Amino acid sequence: MFSRMKEAQINDIHFRHDKPTGLKAMIAIHSTRRGPALGGCRCIPYDHTEDALADAIDLARGMSYKAALAGLDLGGGKAVIMEPAEAYDREALFKAFGRFVEELGGRYITAMDSGTMLQDMDWISTETRHVTCTSHSGDPSPYTARGVFAAIKACLQASDALPDTLQGLRVAVQGAGNVGFELCRLLHEAGAQLQVADIDEERRQCCIDAFGANTVPVDQILTTECDILSPCGLGHILTEELIPKLRCSAIAGSANNQLAGPEVGLALYRQGILYAPDYLINAGGLIFVAMSHEGQSEADIYHRVDELGDTLLKLFHRQEQSGEASSLIADRMAEQILYGNNDEAVAS
Repeated sequence: MFSRMKEAQINDIHFRHDKPTGLKAMIAIHSTRRGPALGGCRCIPYDHTEDALADAIDLARGMSYKAALAGLDLGGGKAVIMEPAEAYDREALFKAFGRFVEELGGRYITAMDSGTMLQDMDWISTETRHVTCTSHSGDPSPYTARGVFAAIKACLQASDALPDTLQGLRVAVQGAGNVGFELCRLLHEAGAQLQVADIDEERRQCCIDAFGANTVPVDQILTTECDILSPCGLGHILTEELIPKLRCSAIAGSANNQLAGPEVGLALYRQGILYAPDYLINAGGLIFVAMSHEGQSEADIYHRVDELGDTLLKLFHRQEQSGEASSLIADRMAEQILYGNNDEAVAS
């Protein structure tokens, strides 16, 4: 575990088992150099504790990088709840988790993530003030989708292999949850042609009814022919074995940790596929959470979210000049902000 923490530069990891509620949770704090570690609470089934721990560590680091590139005075952290396999009292579970968060004294601020919702955050808020995304603060999903939408527009500007307009653009969206569905709405209104995959039949039907989307089997969506592939589900879905099978010109989606490893970013670059680093373009929700907590206006929040497209264009420009993979450049930009010369990182 210590070796894994050293590799990911994780500050600390906290574990909690609450027998009465069945809570098995962990909170990974990557960095608090720039401020308290903000990151969502994921609650999904895990077959192995090691898988949950790997998620917590990788996602916490991504949150630090995300906050750094978004220019926010926050660190990065992540909570993972291993959803009980047996029936459980959800309210009691999340209140127990809230007490866990409170014991960290504000070093970690929790929020919504995969498998959690506004009601869960409300229950947490009865036990700690170190929570956001409650029914009083709002849902960050539309802002995450808006940032990905801005990134897709940036991809069109950066690639000669893509059309110069969203009208008729073929986008394959993997996952039609809160973020994926909102992204589909934005793309549909701009005239894009949608291909959608989701394990939930009701979500698929909603995309057909609302956007005239074509549905694709979940096991075929990543290799379907399209202009842009947009992964909006869980992570680690892009592997070296998959890259030669891809039939897209660019990848821009909201899912965290899309690359199975750093070598995949290089493989995408060699394949000639433009890759928009996930933690850069899915930062819209984090921006909303941070700025709304400070009482800033919706117009200012929208402006900051839309600027993610400008940051991505700068990154693509650096990729063209250096011949390096965009994923490696994004890592270095974030690390310069976190550990090095901030002015150099922002200027570049």
